[in-house]
Parts: sequence; structure tokens; C-alpha cells
Amino acid sequence: MAERVAADLEALSDLCTPWCVRVVVTLRIADHIAGGVDDVEQLAAVAGCDADALHNVLSHLVGKGVFEETAPGRFALNDVARELLDASRFLGLEGIGGRMAAAWSTLPTYVRTGALGYSEVFGLPFWEDLAAHPEVAATFDALMGPAGHGTPDADVRVAGGWDSVRTVVDVGGGTGAMLAEILRGHPRVRGTLVDFPGTVARSAEIFQAGGKTNTLPEFQELARAAGLEVSSATQQPSGTLAVECRPT
Repeated sequence: MAERVAADLEALSDLCTPWCVRVVVTLRIADHIAGGVDDVEQLAAVAGCDADALHNVLSHLVGKGVFEETAPGRFALNDVARELLDASRFLGLEGIGGRMAAAWSTLPTYVRTGALGYSEVFGLPFWEDLAAHPEVAATFDALMGPAGHGTPDADVRVAGGWDSVRTVVDVGGGTGAMLAEILRGHPRVRGTLVDFPGTVARSAEIFQAGGKTNTLPEFQELARAAGLEVSSATQQPSGTLAVECRPT
């Protein structure tokens, strides 16, 4: 039986390091260093922040193994710091990364009541918050799509095979990455993407590479057959649909 390693409570409860990481990502410090700016005064100037405060943050991260201080006030990327260049980690405090980081402060509300406390911090429940802030919603869609999760594996097994399938409706399909891959793999199939209007509107780039989407009348016919009433629907320039449905 392997010996259990004692947990380090100080390391487990450290809030300083995660926030320092998110701050330097938000200020794009790693990007600026990669671009040739290594002096803390110059870094502060291009990032629009206080040099002394930035020096304190970077010095803390150097002590944690992120960045190297090659000379007093001069910083370089190491292997860990280079990972901060990867935008798919969504560590910045602008956009959905900031929402995810700050939402942890609502954990006491959830534990005490069992209810979500998101609106305590952001003023609105999650989906309403995204609807009110399209720029944040766009980063959430990116996180849930190929930028955050890679290209979906569209090897979906269907009872009886794909030969008899003519239409795929992806409900809550985000910007359509999975649906697009299915349509590329099965050219005879048509697809309908159903999600919030703003999310569907951001699907154009994904569907430009191919795939036939259903027209609005075709989807309305499918919805009626499934016992759904289409309360509103808009055909997007990409060919996808922004649809609201409810049971009949």
C-alpha cells in the first residue's frame, strides 16, 4: 500500500498565486516578454500598469517557478510561463475567465443554501448575464467550442447506421462544432443548430468549411412532427437557425 503524502495546507489555501497568474495573463505580460520587452519598467508601460506592483507580482511568480528574473528587474519566459501564451486556457480576467474566477466567491452561498450565488457578484443569473454582455458570451462560446475543447470527434454511432439519417438537430449545440463535423462526415445529411441567437450567429466561421443546414421551413416542419411549437426563429447568414421552441 502506497504511503499517503501529507497535504500542504498552505499550498492548498494559497489564493495569491492563482490571482497573480490571472493578472499577468490579463495584462499579456508573457506575450510582451515573448515580443522582446523584458524590463519591468517597459513591461509596465506597454501593459498600462504600475511598475512596482508588477515587479512584486512577477517576483512572486518567479518564486513559484513561473518566469525567471535574469537580472534585477528583467524577466524571461521559462517553460511554465510559455504556457501562459496559450489563449485556450482562458486564464485572463476579461471575458469568461474572469467570470469563472470570481464566481468561486459565491461558494459559501451555495454551500449554505444550495442555491446559486452567481447573481450576487454579477447582478444577473449566468445565462442572463451572458445575454447582457455579448463580449463575455463570445468568450464562453469559444471556451465551449474548438478553441477550448479542440475539434469534436464526430464518430457518433447511430442504431442502424447513418444511411437512413437525413436530418440532425443539435439542441444546445453552441457554435455548432460537433454538428459541422457530423455534416462534413456525412454530406447527405442536413443539420439544424439550436441555441441562443447570439451563439448561433457566431457559428458562421465554423460552418463556412462545409455542411448543409436546414432551411427555416424545413426545421419548422421537423419541430411540428416532434410536438414542438416554434415561437421564434431567424435564419442566420451562415445558414444556421436561431430558434426558440416550446412543447405544444
